[in-house]
Amino acid sequence: MEGLPTTTKTERRSRSKNLHTSKPSLVMAFFSCVAWLYVAGRLWQDAENRKLLANLLKRNIEQKPKILTIEDKLMVLGCKDLERRIVEVEMDLTLAKSQGYLKHQLPQSESSSQRKLLAVIGVYTGFGSYLKRNTFRGSWMPRGDALEKLEERGVVIRFVIGRRYSIIFNPYFIHAFLYGLSILFFAQFHSFAIMQLVGTNGINYFEIGSANRGDSLDRHIDEENSKTKDFFILERHEEAQEELPKKIKFFFSTAVQNWDAEFYIKVDDNIDVDLEGLIGLLEHRRRQDSAYIGCMKSGEVVSEEGKLWYEPEWWKFADEKSYFRHASGSLLILSKNLAQYINTNSASLKTYAHDDISVGSWMMGVQAIYIDDNRLCCSSIRQDKVCSVA
Repeated sequence: MEGLPTTTKTERRSRSKNLHTSKPSLVMAFFSCVAWLYVAGRLWQDAENRKLLANLLKRNIEQKPKILTIEDKLMVLGCKDLERRIVEVEMDLTLAKSQGYLKHQLPQSESSSQRKLLAVIGVYTGFGSYLKRNTFRGSWMPRGDALEKLEERGVVIRFVIGRRYSIIFNPYFIHAFLYGLSILFFAQFHSFAIMQLVGTNGINYFEIGSANRGDSLDRHIDEENSKTKDFFILERHEEAQEELPKKIKFFFSTAVQNWDAEFYIKVDDNIDVDLEGLIGLLEHRRRQDSAYIGCMKSGEVVSEEGKLWYEPEWWKFADEKSYFRHASGSLLILSKNLAQYINTNSASLKTYAHDDISVGSWMMGVQAIYIDDNRLCCSSIRQDKVCSVA
């Protein structure tokens, strides 16, 4: 019995103490391990995210940046459908015009009883030509009751003038955007107004200008017209020197919509007309379609800037630099179907620096009958001429 190992009370107490102190250490070790695994997992996740971002950045650098096209912008602005509808309306309107459906034209059953006019004569004028207009009214151009009696004979005479709008634009693609922007901007100024018009080609135009239509200039024309009633005001044409070549297109296009006549005549503001002689000339050619009548001429194309009659697009007239045959702009006459052709195709007809050249270029594209009448050469010395330089 003496040889067996024995444990004392002190040894048992020491072992029990060591057992109690090892449990917190194990718990701390466990939590330390969990914390290490958490940190390692986050570091690994961050490394994966950085790797993914690096790959995306590299891919974006290698890929060329996308450039927004006009088509993309139209889709963003919501105008793609508007563009399609405008094109469809233009095509329908062009077809209607080509079939004879014109603005202000009465149905055939109502207009058949009315006598067709012989001619519509448009005399060019400007804002500073008041004295010249009065001279015409006192010489060859009737006034008052005499003007009405002349219309009963089938001849309408009007002074042709435009307006004084400062800005004219066609919001073909960004219609809604520009309209809203214009309202926000110009609403800050009381002296400006925005007017929405419908053009002859069916597109809405927005004209931005002074609220009183050119201030005193337009007001004076309106006041004069209220007394004399002998103006033909082209509302969509800006009366300015640089816009003069476009005036003849607006005149023929608008006149054929307002009056049903055999002929449409443009006269410069420095021309005196033998009215009875001109009426006799037109009566002789009544019911003649495709008639392009005037003092036919040609001439050299002026290519040097600063010279009189300079043509900016001189290079289009071949190496000889000579104009094609055309009627002088002092007085030229178109039959109804040719004026109607200009109205139908006004949006696509090209204008040059001079209106007579522009009309001549349009007539080259159709089967017009060129009638060279020397009586319409206003600067000639013929005794039987129907016009002269004032």
